[in-house]
Amino acid sequence: MGSKRMSLRRRVTHMRLMRKRRASAMPRQGSLRWSFQWAFEGIVFALRTQRNMQVHAGLGGVIILAGLVINITRFEMMAIIGAIALVLICEMINTAIEAAIDAVVTDYHPLVKVAKDVAAGAVLVAAGNAVAVAYLVFYDHLTTPRREIIDGIRDTPVLLVVAALMLTVLAAVALKAITQTGTWLRGGWPSGHAAAAFSAWAAITVITDPLRHAVLVSMLAFMMALLVAQSRVEGGIHSGFEVFGGALVGILVTIVVFRVLG
Repeated sequence: MGSKRMSLRRRVTHMRLMRKRRASAMPRQGSLRWSFQWAFEGIVFALRTQRNMQVHAGLGGVIILAGLVINITRFEMMAIIGAIALVLICEMINTAIEAAIDAVVTDYHPLVKVAKDVAAGAVLVAAGNAVAVAYLVFYDHLTTPRREIIDGIRDTPVLLVVAALMLTVLAAVALKAITQTGTWLRGGWPSGHAAAAFSAWAAITVITDPLRHAVLVSMLAFMMALLVAQSRVEGGIHSGFEVFGGALVGILVTIVVFRVLG
């Protein structure tokens, strides 16, 4: 009888030890890394499933790019970014409220309608505020001659590089949302990291073309882009096809930006 009790205690102890090992092997749910991961998954979910979120994000990217093109001031850019962020935040809160209510309430209830209508109204107010801010910021700039704007862009290649990188990232995120593969920062077609790396290589190649050592600088930038792409494949985050797609997107977007505005 005593030996049976000892064996039972040993089994219980062994089971507790195994549970502790499994718990220690699993990522801590309260860790900062996984908090960021879940937050990004929420953003990607909203971008993939909510059409209004896609429209707001697309228009926001266009407005920010337009601000860089016409060279608005830092305070004006802060106002633009703040207004866009407010719209996206309200849209995500609206999505979260609708999902939480639909998960609990299955029948019609007047208070449910009130909650959804108020959340949608918050999005509308934020969108109206964004339109007002955009009008106040861009009105004076849009009344200036177009030639002065284009000449200012050509004289400042940094703006072209920033515009190309921003459009590349937006294109990669949009394609991931369309293909519904991976997350914003991990996996999926195309590879956003490869797209940004090869966009930078293409921009460096174009800008340094008049320089004496342009070929060497371009080769070094190309090697850095290859290292970024290789690290994504070696880490098992992306396949070769996804990395190649990202590189193609980055190069094409950058060439178009420099062709149109350069």
